[in-house]
Amino acid sequence: MPAKKRCQFQDETPCNQAVLRIVGKCPHCVHEFCGNHRMPEHHKCLNLDNCRQQAFDKNKAKLESERTVASKMATA
Repeated sequence: MPAKKRCQFQDETPCNQAVLRIVGKCPHCVHEFCGNHRMPEHHKCLNLDNCRQQAFDKNKAKLESERTVASKMATA
């Protein structure tokens, strides 16, 4: 049986907790983390600025697609 994967968080004291199977992999830096370090802000993700820009662009596109436009009908 293979050993459990361990959190890849590195700081003054490295984390030794087990990696979360489904949500433990960061899509931005592709490292694997435990429940405490899975969020980019918590593991000091090197691609955090890129992550924030992607989230901003995604939210902007969603809001623009839901924009309502009032019709400009002439009243007589």
